[in-house]
Amino acid sequence: MSELTPYLCVADARAAIDWYVAALGAEVTYDPVLMDDGRVGHVELAVGGARWMMSDEFDSAGVAAPAPDRGACVTLHLAVDDVDALAARVVAAGVPMARGPEDSPPAGRVAVFTDPFGHRWFLNTPA
Repeated sequence: MSELTPYLCVADARAAIDWYVAALGAEVTYDPVLMDDGRVGHVELAVGGARWMMSDEFDSAGVAAPAPDRGACVTLHLAVDDVDALAARVVAAGVPMARGPEDSPPAGRVAVFTDPFGHRWFLNTPA
C-alpha cells in the first residue's frame, strides 16, 4: 500500500487550525499534541477524504514554515465538489484568489490561492 500525506509546518498552528476549519471546512481528525512549551507538535486535518498533518515550527528538528518573501515550492492539489463555493469561503476568510475560479479544460473548474501561512493550494472540480 502506498500513501502520500502532506505534513505542513506553520508559524502559528493554532491560528492555522482555526483558519483551515473556517475557510476550507476542514475537520480536525487527530487532536493537537501540545509540547511542553505550548507549541503544536502534531495535528491532523481533513477536507472530505483529503487529509494532511501539521505542526508549529521546530528549529531543533529542521522544520520551518514557508518564507513569506519566496514563492511556494509545493502546491497542494485539493479536489472538491464545488470549487466556486470553496473559493468564496476562502475569499470571505480574507484571502484573495491568485487564479479563478475558472474553467480550465481538460482539468475542469479550478482556483488557486496562497493561505495566510504561506501554503499554495490548487482547488479543482474535475470535468
